[in-house]
Order: sequence, then structure tokens, then C-alpha cells
Amino acid sequence: MGAVDRRSGRSGRDPEFEAFVAGAAGRLLHVAVLLTAEPAARAYAAHRILAGALARTYAHWERLRGDDPYDHTRQEVCAAYARAARRLPPGSGILAPLSPAQRLVLVLRVYEGVAEEVTAAQLGLAPERVEALRNRAVAALRAGLRPAAGAA
Repeated sequence: MGAVDRRSGRSGRDPEFEAFVAGAAGRLLHVAVLLTAEPAARAYAAHRILAGALARTYAHWERLRGDDPYDHTRQEVCAAYARAARRLPPGSGILAPLSPAQRLVLVLRVYEGVAEEVTAAQLGLAPERVEALRNRAVAALRAGLRPAAGAA
């Protein structure tokens, strides 16, 4: 028999939550790795962010019935990254040259395919600001991928 959480009275193991984690953790970790711009092999901050987001999702698991737990957990990952971004090292991944806000917008809009209005609401920004951040992020990445002048 599993341990019982004294506050909620639930058993320490929830098969539905375990199935959710088994199915979604890989993609959510990739979201966290993109945000932190860490190399995947040493994504310590991304792992911490994801672990905290999953813990918060589990704490609200009963209230999430009927809602999409993936969306909730992704929001938790993004919020945790936004809180920690200024304390994290700059990273060396493809999104490293971008600001934290640009990374959030690019990951949500391009990688996750979240609608502009939903992204704006989740980040507390105007839709026009989300569009501007995405455009600047894409331009910065394109500029960084151009070959240097005189390189063959």
C-alpha cells in the first residue's frame, strides 16, 4: 500500500497522474530545455523547473479533472522559468541569444503551437506585444544563422 498524503488523504500514487507523466514528461522537458537554453545532456535547471511544475500539477490534480493537465503543466513550466530566468546562466542552446520573454513567446507560439491570444493571456501581455516579441526573436535567430561575410 502506498503512502497517504496527510493533507489530502490521497494515496501517494495516482495511476492517472503517473500515466500523464509517462506520456508528457519528455515533451515538457524539451520545452524547459528550450527555455533555459541548456545543452540537453546537462539540463539541470530544466529538470528542476519541470520537477517543480509536475509537483504543482500533482498538488492540483483533483481540481484539474476535465481540464487539460498538459496545458496546466506547460503553464507551470513557463511561470517557473519566468520567475527563475534572471538567475539562470545564459545557456548555450539555439535560443540562448534571446531574452527570456522572446524565448517564452517563441516556444509557446512556434514549438507548442499555442494561439497568439492564449499566449498573450498566459504571459499577461497584449497580443500585439506577443507578435512583436515573436518577430524580433525570429529575426535575431535568422541573423545569427547567416554565414559570416567572406566565409565559404
